[in-house]
Amino acid sequence: MSRFLALLLDSAVRSSRGMTTGEPRTAVRRTWPDVHAAARRMAASLRSGDGEVPGLQHGAAVGILAGEPASIAPAAQAVWITGGSVTMLHQPTARTDLAAWAEDTMSVLRMIDAKLVLLGAPFDALAPVLTERGVAFRTIDSLTTTGEDIDPDAEVAGEDDTALLQLTSGSTAEPKAVRITHRNLHANIAGMVRASALDVERDVMVSWLPLFHDMGMVGFLTVPMATGLELVSVTPVDFLTRPVLWAELISKYGGTVTAAPNFAYAVLGRQLARADDGSLDLSSLRIALNGAEPIDPDAVEAFSAAGSRFGLRPDSVVAAYGMAETALGVSFAPIDTGLQVDHIDAEQLEAQRRAVPAGDGPRRRFPKLGPPLPGIEVRVVGDDGSVLGEREVGVLQLRGDSVTPGYLTVDGPVPTQDPEGWLDTGDEGYVVDGAVVVCGRRKDVIIMGGRNIYPTDIERAAADADGVRAGNVVAVRMLTGTEGARHRESFLVAVESRSAGDPEAEKLIRKDVASRVVSAVAVRPAEVVVLGPGSLPKTPSGKLRRAATGELLRARV
Repeated sequence: MSRFLALLLDSAVRSSRGMTTGEPRTAVRRTWPDVHAAARRMAASLRSGDGEVPGLQHGAAVGILAGEPASIAPAAQAVWITGGSVTMLHQPTARTDLAAWAEDTMSVLRMIDAKLVLLGAPFDALAPVLTERGVAFRTIDSLTTTGEDIDPDAEVAGEDDTALLQLTSGSTAEPKAVRITHRNLHANIAGMVRASALDVERDVMVSWLPLFHDMGMVGFLTVPMATGLELVSVTPVDFLTRPVLWAELISKYGGTVTAAPNFAYAVLGRQLARADDGSLDLSSLRIALNGAEPIDPDAVEAFSAAGSRFGLRPDSVVAAYGMAETALGVSFAPIDTGLQVDHIDAEQLEAQRRAVPAGDGPRRRFPKLGPPLPGIEVRVVGDDGSVLGEREVGVLQLRGDSVTPGYLTVDGPVPTQDPEGWLDTGDEGYVVDGAVVVCGRRKDVIIMGGRNIYPTDIERAAADADGVRAGNVVAVRMLTGTEGARHRESFLVAVESRSAGDPEAEKLIRKDVASRVVSAVAVRPAEVVVLGPGSLPKTPSGKLRRAATGELLRARV
């Protein structure tokens, strides 16, 4: 029996809460029992088929391509109560090359052995693309035309059956999907609910996060749907078109819980600093979770200061660490504590791999990401495989019921755990006072003169240069030296600027960036490249892609 489905079905019957969608145009609220009733009708239609597309069998993988949360919620639930697994497909944008998108999507569908794709607005128009490639699909709207439904049962799936196949960031030509089981999903939901003290009677979740990303799909659709929490959900396009809408929805609905990557808080902070709307009221917010990408303490401080005019409590902004490999959460900072930052000695970090509290010399700042969620163990491991102690820097490893058993790749399944159940995250960090601290991705560390330099330190310094677009800076390592000579490592910095193409302006930007980087980390970039807006490669969820940026830069310099 699936405990996740048992939890979901209980909420579907008992909850008086629901989800509001359609803002900022026409708001529509449906209770979770309403959503469940639609899901039951959809499930019946999926099982019976429609004449051209056969009925869905137990364990079948189903891709969903839809933009509206109102459509995705019952569709995903319908797949789960038929015993299938859900994969949220990456969504094309107005700038997407549809031919390339179609080929990438076909790679994903073959990899997961998808039996069906469910299409919903605004992607219904892509039906001919799928037809041309022989992909079986049905529109979400067509699934509700029958009056039949099914009597759902949590026994339809076991704890180790697949519930969610989460595509990793940047999954394109060589995709990879994290296999999230019913056990993983239930364990992680339980851990997050406990750590954040979520309360069905008082909490209102507000989100614009993309549902093809784990923070959106698990944190702000599956969690409220499975536990019966009130949810207000809009699309990423709604937020990006008008970022202050996020604050308006928190004000209008008395939002108590929200979450986003660091860049979004930086964007909203700038909007709030200019806002003169006296109707904004952020005093209801008790948790504003910052995660999914490196957290910049300066951006958090700016957001907190700007929001304080509208009642935002600084202690509501808390840091988190998560990854698709645990369904979502790994560690949450304790609620009502605000952002806690560890100030450490830069030289000890870079040369000795120790996070020693800073004195008067150069320092680095890392947010404390809180203790591991209930049910998750975290340890730090050195290069020789030894388990390290407090404030010793190494690779973070995880173990527990939330941890995925493996990936699906184009070459077949790949296990993620060692014989003792530990998952290597690929992140470098340390533990202090029971809290997890992440320094950066191991593969991105720049080693110069025996020093380990993290790209985020370089990027934050470069982002302060005049003319550089905030959040659009990437530092990547490179090898220098001629053929046959001993190579040494250096790094490149790429920045986006609206002044790209103006030789004099670019020269000033390059000089300013180099100067700020030298001041911050005491090393000079081999090259600073100024690019136009939209040039840096990003994942479908908006994260900058260092590896792809490295390839782009090495082709230019």
